[in-house]
Amino acid sequence: MSTCSSRTPIYSTGNTMTENSKTLKNLQTAVSMELAAVNQYLLHILTTESWGLDKLAVKMRAEMLEELGHAEEYARRMIFLGGVPVMTAAKTPTLSQSLQEMFEADLVDEKDAISFYSRAAREADDAHDIGTRDLFERTAMDEEGHMSWLELQLSLLQRMGEPAFIAMQINATVVE
Repeated sequence: MSTCSSRTPIYSTGNTMTENSKTLKNLQTAVSMELAAVNQYLLHILTTESWGLDKLAVKMRAEMLEELGHAEEYARRMIFLGGVPVMTAAKTPTLSQSLQEMFEADLVDEKDAISFYSRAAREADDAHDIGTRDLFERTAMDEEGHMSWLELQLSLLQRMGEPAFIAMQINATVVE
């Protein structure tokens, strides 16, 4: 197995490609995607809290922690395979101006993630790397669950209207 300096990802070791370079490149992409999701959910938490939607903020925090766990799993797998993960987010988070905008943007990201993870799972299988294939497949299934939840939220927003939907996202607090 090829080695490299601690600052250089193994999949970019010059013209010599390792036998698992495609897998390592896909794992690095996954790390970056998951870190971008962590950042996006953190911004969602802050946004929904500022809007007074504490129940939704709690849900966003759980999603953020799940995405952080995915990033960790991908980075661990890279290290196991001899790679060096680069802990950089794939993109900068965007501030949503409405719940619909937030859910729609997240839905696009989830669909892109499902497509990527499904392809990456097939490529890992082609490389006879069942551990990485399993990791990509499990994440794709998690993302399908997120996609379904987002579709439900958009449907509820449309059917109930934003004021009624917002009312569901606020905890009753006792004023002393």
